Amino acid sequence: MNAVTGAADQFVHPALFYRDQREYLAGVVPFVRTALAAGEAVAVAVPTENLRLLKEEIGAGAAVRFLDMREAGRNPGRIIPNVLRAFADAQPPGTRVSIVGEPIWAGRTATEYPACVQHEALINAAFRGRDATILCPYDTRRLDPQVVADAYATHPVVVDADSGRERPSARYDFEAVHSRYNEPLPPAPDVPAHAFVADVLGEARHLAKDAGARLGLVRPRLDDLALAVAELTTNSVLHGGGAGVLRVWAEDGYVVCEVRDKGQLTDLLAGRRPPSRDQRGGRGLLIVNLVADLVRVHAGPDGTTVRCWFAC
Repeated sequence: MNAVTGAADQFVHPALFYRDQREYLAGVVPFVRTALAAGEAVAVAVPTENLRLLKEEIGAGAAVRFLDMREAGRNPGRIIPNVLRAFADAQPPGTRVSIVGEPIWAGRTATEYPACVQHEALINAAFRGRDATILCPYDTRRLDPQVVADAYATHPVVVDADSGRERPSARYDFEAVHSRYNEPLPPAPDVPAHAFVADVLGEARHLAKDAGARLGLVRPRLDDLALAVAELTTNSVLHGGGAGVLRVWAEDGYVVCEVRDKGQLTDLLAGRRPPSRDQRGGRGLLIVNLVADLVRVHAGPDGTTVRCWFAC
């Protein structure tokens, strides 16, 4: 059994390189049909235009979970817990899972891209040892060459859709590429910096909500901002040295909030694990990923910065 269709007892994570619609369908449709014929659970999470193509080719009535990645994966930090793991974990025990996931497309911004690469890298940690194949298509004609180069580092197997040739990636090193994109965030604009401690967490939340409203955010997104700030500031108090600094500003049609503290974030999958049924606490960064349109994190020796975007 080849790497794209998977193996019975291992996780497989190939990158599929395609150049046009014909190659896209030639690479993805047989993958889906082979998985269905083998009795596997199948999901397809790709951008709107490609989702339309695949529904027409495969048939909307097929036993496939179709998701628009432009919505489900708008924030790359949401994809592992809320798309991939949510689908895989819902299957009966012993069921192998095959998923087409296309989180990077032409039009992803330079601000979003580091979060996309880190997501692709962390799939390897999140699904290690699981019975699953996650096929990730890359449009080599429209994407920047650096994106394609990074795909070799985040995927242990690469496949050329035109020839069908698949081979191990000699550049595969998901931890190294994740670390490379753990880059300091661009400086925040000159806006007030609000220091907080445990006694003023409620005040910090209200301050952020008031700022968001002034900057054009409306409900329910305003409530999402308040929830994210509440979770992040609480995390700072509990795990980041007992204090932190909050900033809120407007940027390109978004309200952005940032929380900095002295905490050391060492868990690569923090915020990307679905909670267990009996879990108490430990959901703060996950909640932030679920409500924000984008989350970027920089974890360094001097502390952790979490920056979140909310569309106005």
